[in-house]
This record gives sequence, C-alpha cells and structure tokens, in this order.
Amino acid sequence: MKLSASVSMWVVVFGAVLFWSGWNPYDRYIWVLEVLPAVVAALVLARTRRNFQLTPLVYQLVLIHCVVLLVGGHYTYARVPFGDWFMELLDLQRNHYDKLGHLFQGLVPTLVAREVILRVRVLARGGWLNFFLLCFALAVSAFYELIEWWVAVFSETAADAFLGTQGYVWDTQSDMAMALLGSLMGIIALGRCHDHQLRRSSSS
Repeated sequence: MKLSASVSMWVVVFGAVLFWSGWNPYDRYIWVLEVLPAVVAALVLARTRRNFQLTPLVYQLVLIHCVVLLVGGHYTYARVPFGDWFMELLDLQRNHYDKLGHLFQGLVPTLVAREVILRVRVLARGGWLNFFLLCFALAVSAFYELIEWWVAVFSETAADAFLGTQGYVWDTQSDMAMALLGSLMGIIALGRCHDHQLRRSSSS
C-alpha cells in the first residue's frame, strides 16, 4: 500500500531518531524503559491508521512527543545537553528536560482522548468534556508515576536514572503539575485548531 507524503515523513523522522537514540545510549536498560512508550505508540498508530485515522495535528504532536522520549532515552533525562544548557542559562539547580516530557505527557493524551471522544460522540464539546480531559491527563500522569515507582522498587540499580528526581523532593508532584499544564494548553491553545481539522476530516 502506498503511503502518503506526511505518513512517509512521520516514519522517516521516527525511524531516524529511534536509530540515533539506540546508538550507544548512556544506559541500555534505561534506554529500553524510556523508549518503549514511544515504540508502542508508533505501533498503535500504525495498527489503527486505516480504520481510525487521526487528525494531522494529533499525529504531529505524537511524533514530537516520541522525539522528546527518544532524546531522553539516549542521554537519560538528567543528562540531556539542551537541559544542561537551559540550566546554566537560568542558573537552575537541576536539568528540567524531564518536565518537557511531562508537559507533552499531558498535552498529547488530552488531544488523543479529545479526538476519540468527539468522533465516537461520548461527550459533546463543553465544560464536562474539558473536565474529563483534565482528569484523564492527570490519571495518565499518575499511572506513569506508579510505573516509575515499580521500576525503582524492582530494579534498584536503575532507580535513580529512570526516576530522574535529581534530588528534588517534589519531583512527582511537579511532574503531574506539568502534565496538567500540558492538558490545559491542549484544550485552550489547540482546541480550535483541532476542531477545524475534525470538521475537515468529517466532511471529506
């Protein structure tokens, strides 16, 4: 089956970054843990593309989120050079690249859930939909924090690198706050653009 230009570009970018990410990462075990969600997401999108094709906006945001995960997996989140540069620029006490990941962890699931809910007509646009999306984003974030905890318990040698707390006592709470912020950004800043693409896809 012939792929469209946008799908081909998605696959090329994802494949190239995945290859780079897996080439001599800082810690192979941590790399597998960090990259696995991106690979699973790509497989799910490939499996559902024919029967439930999403809007271009959602596909693009998923790709960006995957790139964030793949970069974090290559270096580990506490050692990403961009985060180090940002830390030195603003005289921060830790590398905050992980917060970028948690921002997308709230934004991307929010828009994916929004699209599915609106297309299946579970909820109409409005306050209840937005409330559900915020709760959904927080639930995803909380579940991921549980996964991090389980990994830390069963693999003590990888705990610090995978958790990426960098000594910050409120790391879990701030991670969830960033996910909530990402969800709000998706609803407020991208809602209209998303609606426009949904209308176009339904009329085509």
